[in-house]
Amino acid sequence: MSNAERIVDSELEVMKLLWAAGEPMGLSEIIAVLTEKLDWKEPTVKTVVRNLRLKDAIEQVGRGKYAAVVTEREYNEFSARSYVNRIFDGSAKKLVATLVSDGLFTEDEVAELLEALRGGKNG
Repeated sequence: MSNAERIVDSELEVMKLLWAAGEPMGLSEIIAVLTEKLDWKEPTVKTVVRNLRLKDAIEQVGRGKYAAVVTEREYNEFSARSYVNRIFDGSAKKLVATLVSDGLFTEDEVAELLEALRGGKNG
């Protein structure tokens, strides 16, 4: 099991903060943001941070600062694969067909997707 697979929804909130920061954040900063944004209590934030450290999804760098070990890309790739496997029986084609048929893509996005599928660029 990869570290990305072990991240649960509540932990994802801390990961998003660290990814957005792009640099290590102090525990006090993480607490301040999440108590304001999500109305979490300080012990909850500390527990989530501790759990992420135990899962090797984040690491402590320096005194009281934390950085993501699992990258946003790694997490997104795992999540997308997992979703396609669970919901669409492993068929990315079914996922894309659903999104297209529901009108969730603009014409420009469809053109970009077609170009990426033809190998023109990597989105």
